[in-house]
Amino acid sequence: MQDSQETHMSNHLDEVVAAVSITSRKKVPNKLPQTALFQPPREKLHLCEERVKSYSNNHQYKQAIQELVRCVALTRICYGNSHWKLSEAYVNLANGYLQLKGYSLQAKQHAEKAKEILASSIMPPYNDNTDVFKCSIELFYTMGRASLSLQKFKEASENLMKAERLSKELLQCGRIIKEEWTEIQARIKLSFAQVYQGQKKSKEALPHFQEALKYTEISKGGKSLECVPVLRELAGAEQALGFHNAAISHFSQAHLIVLSRDPSQEEAADSAHFVARAAVASGRPEYHDVAEQYFQESMAHLKDHEGKRRAKFLLIQDDFCHFLQTTGQKERATLILKESLEAKVGAFGDFSPEVAETYRFLSRADLAQGNYSGAQKKLKKGIRGQGEDASITKECFQIQTLLYGPQDKRTLATQQTMDSLSKTPEVAVKPRHSLKAKVAFCTSVPQHSSLGKARPRMED
Repeated sequence: MQDSQETHMSNHLDEVVAAVSITSRKKVPNKLPQTALFQPPREKLHLCEERVKSYSNNHQYKQAIQELVRCVALTRICYGNSHWKLSEAYVNLANGYLQLKGYSLQAKQHAEKAKEILASSIMPPYNDNTDVFKCSIELFYTMGRASLSLQKFKEASENLMKAERLSKELLQCGRIIKEEWTEIQARIKLSFAQVYQGQKKSKEALPHFQEALKYTEISKGGKSLECVPVLRELAGAEQALGFHNAAISHFSQAHLIVLSRDPSQEEAADSAHFVARAAVASGRPEYHDVAEQYFQESMAHLKDHEGKRRAKFLLIQDDFCHFLQTTGQKERATLILKESLEAKVGAFGDFSPEVAETYRFLSRADLAQGNYSGAQKKLKKGIRGQGEDASITKECFQIQTLLYGPQDKRTLATQQTMDSLSKTPEVAVKPRHSLKAKVAFCTSVPQHSSLGKARPRMED
């Protein structure tokens, strides 16, 4: 019977057994004292559980998953194939795959295995073990989260409803205390809200987000970091419904919490950027000063950094320039974007959407102002090394043709801009055939080149 059960274990069991096998002795002497090799399985299981917490807290997710896999194997050794503890170990592994790595299918597979084990472990007469029911709540919650991640919204709702109903029954029976129930409710309500939001039902999602925030504030404290993602998602739902005052307020509240927790420069920049974008989305003049304030704060956190932070700064700066353009500050936006071109080529590469979009913005801004003589001078400036004959519009068109193809709406929009300029008597544009020849040359570059990595320079 035992051999039969082992045959039907999930395919991951080979990985599980390998994880605790002594075949990996090369690493053991360096990390563990020799006595650890002869520890009883339950002591090893406890050590693995402690390592999971440690690795997770230190964002060492790969190592945390490995320890969760070992926990499954050791739990089988300690409790057998049909014990609810093994179900709990599979639930923990499913949660690990889902939260630490975002692997929804693997999480669902492990959760289903946990459900199968739990169903066979609870036999009449039903025992009075509260831990079994807690495991059931976590199982249904995890299955709901995995289904949500896979966009199986009906299945997600059904499992979340089971988790909610069971937690309420345990509270009424006195099996769990109110504080524990509140913490469970915070997670379930947030997941329900995300189910509705995933279906673009912001009106139905809003009250669940509000309840999730209420329970999170009760269980974790009103100024805890756990409130930040809830506040942001709540603000997103409010924004979708046109409640811009509330959205800006909640994004600002989340920003204050982040700043109070000694964040990294990137975290602080992202947080301020949320507030700035919410102010812009309102479309209201009274929030223009708020938007500029938080854009400047966001960029200030990243201005003097290099690498990824420099790239993030440039993207936020692009958002800021778009805001300036919509508020009638086009000259200021154009000046900032012209100065950013060299840095963008260095950060993203010559053939990148970011560089193409900057060229497009500059050419359209000049055309919209009707300053054709000034446009002619500005359009003479191309990518580094292109010489004085390359125009911004042409560079944009070439990059977009390479990236998106000649029939993409972005490429066609730039083509229209070029056509408009060609009909303007103040601007002398080169004959179309010479441009097409250059584009044909550009499109010979392999289409599979990875964006954001090293790209062939345009002069090559």
